[in-house]
Amino acid sequence: MPEEENRYGEIEISSTAVASVASQAVDQCYGVVGMASKGFVDGIAQLLTRDPHRGIDVQMHDDGIQVDVYVIVEYGIRIRAVAESIQNTVQFHVVQATGRPVKAVNVFVQGLLHTPDQ
Repeated sequence: MPEEENRYGEIEISSTAVASVASQAVDQCYGVVGMASKGFVDGIAQLLTRDPHRGIDVQMHDDGIQVDVYVIVEYGIRIRAVAESIQNTVQFHVVQATGRPVKAVNVFVQGLLHTPDQ
């Protein structure tokens, strides 16, 4: 966890807190049907533990935060547009919440889901 020191003391931001912010930001993005897992084993583990930050992987570096997002996109929506929206939204919200730079937001589209018209 990167630490920042000021005249009042130290500030530590956990990767779990960043994952929570990123998860809420992804929920706001148009075209995202749900979050996915990195792989089969990760998917089983997250289903068993009911991880609320499923599909978000955060790595804290001295020069910034890297966020990997694994999503399922609605069929028929431009994947690139959804991915760029996720990148911009996550970067904005993480910087606003933490005050730390975001080094990268990597979006991995794990699947497409056709949702019936309402």
